[in-house]
Amino acid sequence: MNDAMLQTILLVAMIIISVSLSAVILLQRSEGGALGMGGGPSGFMTARGAGNLLTRVTSILAVAFFVCAIGLTIAGNYARGSRSVIDADAVGSIALDQPEQTAPAPEAAPATPAAPAAPSLDDLEASLPAGQGAPAQ
Repeated sequence: MNDAMLQTILLVAMIIISVSLSAVILLQRSEGGALGMGGGPSGFMTARGAGNLLTRVTSILAVAFFVCAIGLTIAGNYARGSRSVIDADAVGSIALDQPEQTAPAPEAAPATPAAPAAPSLDDLEASLPAGQGAPAQ
């Protein structure tokens, strides 16, 4: 129960950090003219201090994002424990759950050859009514 609650808290924190990181990145002033906008002095936050603040906030949120991602990975693996996907005990328990089946005794080989798996043309001609079996020439 505690692991699920920890994962929920970390997941909510990850979503909040992701949205905040996207907003802070979009607030920053564009350095290049990739889309032909930004770079001018008449932006929303043009002061050098605001630029430094946004850069610091971006780096802090990026570190928090990675720490949260690593925490989610650890919390998810902690709940699983030391069992692997291919665990020898699990494979053995699957085999033990099945009732044992004995192999049937091999039958003696038939004296006549086995019938063909698919019908032949001779079988088709034999199944037709008389008079339709042979093609007209």
